[in-house]
Amino acid sequence: MEPPRICLDERSEMKADSSDSRSVGSLKQESAHAVPQRATPLSRAETPFSPRLPHILVVDDHHSIRLMLETGLSLNGFDVSCARNGREALAAAGTQTFDAVITDIYMPDGDGLSVVKGLRALRPSLPIILMTAQGSVELAVRAIEEGATDFIAKPLDVSSVAALVRRHLFAAREASDGDDEVSALVNDISRSGLLGQSPAMVAVYRIIACAARSDAPVLVIGESGTGKELVARAIHDFSPREKNPFVAVNCSGLTDTLLESELFGHAKGAFTGAVGERSGLFEAAHGGTIFLDELASTSASFQASLLRVLQSGEIRRVGSTQTRRVDVRIIGASNASLRQMAATSQFRPDLFYRLSVIALELPPLRDRDGDIDILVNHFLRVAAAETKQHLRLTREASLRLRSYAYPGNVRELENAVRRAVALSPNDMITLDCLPPEIASGICMDTESARYQNEQTIIADRPKMDELQRRYLQLILDENQGNRRRAAAILGLDRRTVQRLVAKDRLRAVSDGDLEESTHTEITHDADGES
Repeated sequence: MEPPRICLDERSEMKADSSDSRSVGSLKQESAHAVPQRATPLSRAETPFSPRLPHILVVDDHHSIRLMLETGLSLNGFDVSCARNGREALAAAGTQTFDAVITDIYMPDGDGLSVVKGLRALRPSLPIILMTAQGSVELAVRAIEEGATDFIAKPLDVSSVAALVRRHLFAAREASDGDDEVSALVNDISRSGLLGQSPAMVAVYRIIACAARSDAPVLVIGESGTGKELVARAIHDFSPREKNPFVAVNCSGLTDTLLESELFGHAKGAFTGAVGERSGLFEAAHGGTIFLDELASTSASFQASLLRVLQSGEIRRVGSTQTRRVDVRIIGASNASLRQMAATSQFRPDLFYRLSVIALELPPLRDRDGDIDILVNHFLRVAAAETKQHLRLTREASLRLRSYAYPGNVRELENAVRRAVALSPNDMITLDCLPPEIASGICMDTESARYQNEQTIIADRPKMDELQRRYLQLILDENQGNRRRAAAILGLDRRTVQRLVAKDRLRAVSDGDLEESTHTEITHDADGES
């Protein structure tokens, strides 16, 4: 039989001597009327070959509730500590690590709301479950707005409580693993010049990571200035071909003969001016990657030649009958939808399907929530390295940079920052330094951009949580990031909006924030995004 467990939460109920007080976490024998309990589990150091049990803090001013949950959860595989009120709970959380907290709402010396606020300050991602008596649901909802994770009504069923705790522990673990994965992915990809941590860009990074492991052709679709060449280079840099050449070719503006000569080479006398035999860029890229941009502008004749290369892995120099084997990975790109062009016979369908084994669509900058600040900071660091001075943005300039729709995407943002740095008379970039269309807050196509944004949030039929996140961001953008105005428009409490902004990492401005923002340190890292 297991020895009785020593409880961690309070002085003996049988003792009246107030001098016998101990803090949460001190050892004491429960009342003689208590149900026998298991011994305190050994620490991780004492059980190196056993996984650590999830550590749960139960907070309630009723001894019977604490005892029931402590016993029941212990039998369900949890390590349980107890506290009698909010003050003891916060003291315990300051000295011990808990995986989840179950707390009552109404308690002396600090109620459930104060516990939620205090724990959120210590551990922002800690699962906090509230126990509510009948008639206190409104308070529970308020506590959820303050940051509680969930609530369960009394009378309690221990098995239901255990299942709820397991569900939230699993969700917290998944979120933590996902954050670690995303952080590692963002850090790795940024080495190739791509910057941004928005959900849209993280999805792109995941495709890049998968595409880099294979030799399949890739088709990158995106508006001008979104960074298609950087995506192609990132795929190359993270592939086994990274030590071999990466060759980028812009296919627009060249005749068929000149383009094929550039790519495939030519024989002597193949055309006027071909005074000697010459190898092409496919041969120069042997063992590596070739990036073909602006494919939508190519002719049907060139598309047929490219299709033969994809099918056979061989090239034939212009004017020659001899074929040559090449080992080259092909990444194509276009700012027009090749799928739509293929459907209307403006692009060869067979070439489209050969190229789009892995298709990757780059989001425009207006759909990359939160990335504008990251990009602006990067461009300011590059400028600071060139000018050898600290550079700052006034609050108004920062807001206008965030709220503009950027038809030219990242390239337009980079040019705007470079212009602002050049026109700034000192280290402070003001509204007057920005391009007129950004400084005025009016995009050249404001109404259509707004309509597109409104349609975009529902176009892919998102789940309710994602729809809520997108709609809140839309309202914030329409109000220059002002949380108070957004809350008034949505009919929400300002604290609710603040919590949603923090949870979903939305673009917003703190109320009353006088941000002469984005103070930068001078560095000598001149890598950029285009």
